[in-house]
Amino acid sequence: MDNRYSRQLLYRNIGESGQDLISAKTAVIVGLGALGSLSSEMLVRGGIGKLILIDRDYVEMSNLQRQTLYTEADAKEKIPKAIAAKLKLEHINSDVTIETHVAHCDAALLDSLASEADIILDGTDNFDTRLMMNDVAFKKGIPWVYAACIEASYSSAAFIPGETPCFRCLTPVLPSTTLTCDTAGIIAPAVHMAVSLQVTTALKILTEQYTKPFHLHIGNVWDSDYMKADISNMTETTCPTCQLKTFPEFNKETHHALKFCGRDMIQVIDQRLTEDLVKQTLNQANINYKETPYFIEFTYSDSRIVSFSNGRLLMHNVLNLNKARTIVNQLFG
Repeated sequence: MDNRYSRQLLYRNIGESGQDLISAKTAVIVGLGALGSLSSEMLVRGGIGKLILIDRDYVEMSNLQRQTLYTEADAKEKIPKAIAAKLKLEHINSDVTIETHVAHCDAALLDSLASEADIILDGTDNFDTRLMMNDVAFKKGIPWVYAACIEASYSSAAFIPGETPCFRCLTPVLPSTTLTCDTAGIIAPAVHMAVSLQVTTALKILTEQYTKPFHLHIGNVWDSDYMKADISNMTETTCPTCQLKTFPEFNKETHHALKFCGRDMIQVIDQRLTEDLVKQTLNQANINYKETPYFIEFTYSDSRIVSFSNGRLLMHNVLNLNKARTIVNQLFG
């Protein structure tokens, strides 16, 4: 073991045996915004063996205040977050294997990618995606660690199949709000608190030291408030995920059009829209476009549209799903 991890090796709860375990493990991170960019950096610096990164978005200037891996250059070039994260992380620790997916993470995708994973980390910003992660994790028997933050508040908890209640069991008591970072704002210290708890728990799980009592952590950095609640005995006997094992998120239809939380942006998924078809259509309509190694960007009907090669469109300044569908039909029939 080289000197890179010397200070971590000195910590009595990790040592050489713990470091060997960490370096042999694979983690999936879903979402590479404020939470995922920081958790991925912590795990890479800590010597995780492999990271699988999933994110559907690209870097924008408004991200830089709290999304620690990214730079102004990433924002100006609109680099997909998964790609930008990989480039930065490889410069931090070239020994870690990093796999990237610039994609919308649904149950089918995560189910396929998580087959080799030892843990899943939450880097998302909405309950629906977390319920999906919860179903995948409990279906495959993989631990996952939730984290969330808004304004100055933060929360985190781990969910381990066969040991803890699942996320769905706790939904009635988890912090719930209609606020988002785009409507209510967020300060970076809240992100760091959420991720510090999340990654600490992940290290305990990866080194086989996470035991009862299991806690939900909640706090507010501005008010210096913190509490933890024992969730060990909160399993719901009729829970469709961890008790009945029907995994309802696998039965949901894939959203072909959905609105991003708190933003005037809609995602449309249409497998017809290959890169060649999009370029052909734009050329025939005399619509100027910018092509990057990752996507095609153009403007139509006052909307800035980013088209990825896998048939996914991100449509800015579009307020409702009907308008998004109308634009797609007008352009591509």
